[in-house]
Amino acid sequence: MDQDDGDLLSLLATDLDRHFRQLVLLYQQRLYSFALRLEGSPQDAEDIVQETFLRTYHALKSYPGLKVRALRLRQWLYTITLNIFRNRQRKPEHQSIPLDISEDSPLLEIEDPSLGPDEEAYWHEWRRELEMQLASLAERYRVAVTLYYFEDLSYVEIAELLNQPVGTVKAHVHRALRQLHKALETQTNGVS
Repeated sequence: MDQDDGDLLSLLATDLDRHFRQLVLLYQQRLYSFALRLEGSPQDAEDIVQETFLRTYHALKSYPGLKVRALRLRQWLYTITLNIFRNRQRKPEHQSIPLDISEDSPLLEIEDPSLGPDEEAYWHEWRRELEMQLASLAERYRVAVTLYYFEDLSYVEIAELLNQPVGTVKAHVHRALRQLHKALETQTNGVS
């Protein structure tokens, strides 16, 4: 467990109402990025994160202090977020919306300010294509690769979060990367 998470859990166990805001500030952007990569729609991602924090608050409120202190906070929050996403997918009235990323989205930020307009346009288009291909992966692959590469969880943490063997998680990440590579290569060859 991360030391910061342990300290935060101790604070939450003693006074949830006073310290819950710290939890939100610490995890809001991470969970939003995760939900956005799963869902594709900024509005739906916001809804998922809001529901995640509501469920988190109510769960923490009902847990005894010892149980709160024993939580693996990061994995627990990602599990709640993933379960909310999956529940929304099961609802018949819910329809997936194609990935719609605004121009100022953090997903499309270019970290090297020295890029010229041509390079910036190329990388912008490449990232957009990557996000579209990521959104088209089967859920099990999209979740595994997102947690591993974008949320920086280890294979062991992902396996615990998904209740799967580590080997299965590794296979899902590998297959996702292979599919992404093939799709992006096909796209690049088709454009050239």
